[in-house]
Amino acid sequence: MNEIKLPPFLQAGDKIGITAPASIVRYEDVIPGINLFKNKWGLEVTEGETLKDSFNQFSATDAVRLADLQNMLDDPSIKAVVAARGGYGCSRIVDRLNFDQFLKSPKWVVGFSDLTVILSRIYQLGYAGAHAPMAKSITTEGAGLAAESLRQLLFGELAEYDIPAHPFNRNGIASGNLVGGNLCILAHMIGSATETDTRGKILFIEDVGEYLYNLDRMMVQMKRAGKLEHLAGLVVGQFTDMKDNSNPTFGKDANEIVQEHVSGFNYPVCYNFPVGHVGDNRAMGIGMNCRLEVNSRKAKFQHLNTSPSII
Repeated sequence: MNEIKLPPFLQAGDKIGITAPASIVRYEDVIPGINLFKNKWGLEVTEGETLKDSFNQFSATDAVRLADLQNMLDDPSIKAVVAARGGYGCSRIVDRLNFDQFLKSPKWVVGFSDLTVILSRIYQLGYAGAHAPMAKSITTEGAGLAAESLRQLLFGELAEYDIPAHPFNRNGIASGNLVGGNLCILAHMIGSATETDTRGKILFIEDVGEYLYNLDRMMVQMKRAGKLEHLAGLVVGQFTDMKDNSNPTFGKDANEIVQEHVSGFNYPVCYNFPVGHVGDNRAMGIGMNCRLEVNSRKAKFQHLNTSPSII
């Protein structure tokens, strides 16, 4: 198991930064999240200029998005960086980020979807990150449990998730570092500097808006690249707004596609986990030591780290 360090947990009064490192975001859509962080969690919020900028489909040019995120990573007074939203754009800037100051003053980085590539880079540096709701999504309908799970993770109150049994579940117990995120980004990173090493890890996957045949192609790619073979366990999250060909159809739904590609392995698998592009998108500690237990009644997921370990 890799030795992963946790950034310091937050305390009331700490400062966090909110930036949009990928797609354009409407400022009014993040105001409820900003108010939650300020008024309910007792945090001070620094707003990046990307929250009110735009450049085509992006929140700003590559240079501005890079600088906005870099400034927050470098600022030792900022204890967590929360993405406003995902979309597309993080892979365009990730290789130009400098983490020298981050390593001197590590902090939580929070996001999901396109942020998978940033969280993967931070994991490679030996630090945990939070795959969790972002400023735009944390106050949406159905996000109450997800918001609380992020608060618990950032403040060091690590929750356990009990998930109802699913017919496709494969029973067993697994422990190891947690890796994963958006399946499209995980497949996209193969062969790059941020490729995720899944050997001996608990992997979780989710996605949104993909054609079913493309989901199958991504699972084939993951399998061919050896990303599914040596897992400790697999958590299958939500695959929402999936699309299909009209005639003929692909013939399988998302869970059936995943089941086919992991059928030859023996590790435990949990389906229908509350993580992904849904309101109930529970916080997952990338890199953290976790435990997955799947039985005939339910699946139980636990973060096992209880205190920061900073060198």
